[in-house]
Amino acid sequence: MTAATDTLLNALERCAIVEIDGLHAFEFALDVDDNLHIECMDGRAAKHWEFTPAQVQAATYDTTLQSWLITGDSGEHRLVCFGDVISGDNEDDAQEDA
Repeated sequence: MTAATDTLLNALERCAIVEIDGLHAFEFALDVDDNLHIECMDGRAAKHWEFTPAQVQAATYDTTLQSWLITGDSGEHRLVCFGDVISGDNEDDAQEDA
């Protein structure tokens, strides 16, 4: 859950998965210019979005829908940040057996 006074940039730093317009994107990053890049697959089609630092800063949080509204060059998009995502790996088990 995101506080109403939080920023999208802060929310992105704490999340592991982003949902954009209903699509789950495991690949998202800020580049050296602080542009936000989001990539995902929609069936067989690769989709890519890019947002400038000003667009990220201008994003607003919708408390009713628990999501961020961001406007980019391709229009308005809804982002949901999922934090504290648990990933499965066997590294701990392998180390215990060694």
